[in-house]
Amino acid sequence: MIATELLEKYGALKKSFEKNEIIFEEGNLPTHYYQIISGEIKMSNYNDDGREFIQGIFYKDQSFGEPPLFLNQKYPANSIAVEGSEILLLPKSSFLKLLEENPAVSIKIIENLAQRLYYKSIMAAEISTHEPEHRVLKLIDHGIAYFNFKKDKNGYLINFTRQQIGDLTGLRVETIIRAIKALEKKGELKIINRKVYR
Repeated sequence: MIATELLEKYGALKKSFEKNEIIFEEGNLPTHYYQIISGEIKMSNYNDDGREFIQGIFYKDQSFGEPPLFLNQKYPANSIAVEGSEILLLPKSSFLKLLEENPAVSIKIIENLAQRLYYKSIMAAEISTHEPEHRVLKLIDHGIAYFNFKKDKNGYLINFTRQQIGDLTGLRVETIIRAIKALEKKGELKIINRKVYR
C-alpha cells in the first residue's frame, strides 16, 4: 500500500499486537492510519445474540479503518488481531499531511477504498438474494482476486477458516460445511487434508 519508508518519514511507529488483541473498538473515534507489516487483522461486529459478523479481513501491506478516519466518525466495528501482528500506526494529522503532499498515494488510497466499496456492494447483493453455495463461491473468488491466496498444484488454497467464511457471508458454520461439500461434488472446489482449494 504506502511504502514503509514514507510512513516512517511522516512519523509512523511500529506496534506489535498479540493474537485476539483489540486494535480499536467499535464506537471509538479514529486517531491513526493503520497498515499491516505482518499478521492478519479482522474487523467485526456482534449482533444481539452474540453472533459475530466479519466486515473484512486484512493481511500484510493492507490498510484498514480509513473511512471513519476521513469522515471523523466513530468506528462501526472492532478491529482484532487474528494472529500475532505488527502494524504501522500513523497519527491522523500526519496521515492527512502525507496525502496532501503525495498525490499518487492519495490516488492509491482512493482506489483501495473504491475496491472495498465494490466488494461490499457485491456481497450485500449476494447475501440478500443468493443460495449459500453461490455466496461461498463468490467470497472465495473475491479472496483469490484480492487477498493473494497462494496457488499450488492443487489450485488456490483458500486461506479462510469455515468459521470466517460463515462470518463473512452471514451463514452458519454447518451451512458452510454443507455448501463446501456440495461444491466439491460439483467440481468447483477440492478438499485435501481438510484444506479447501479452488
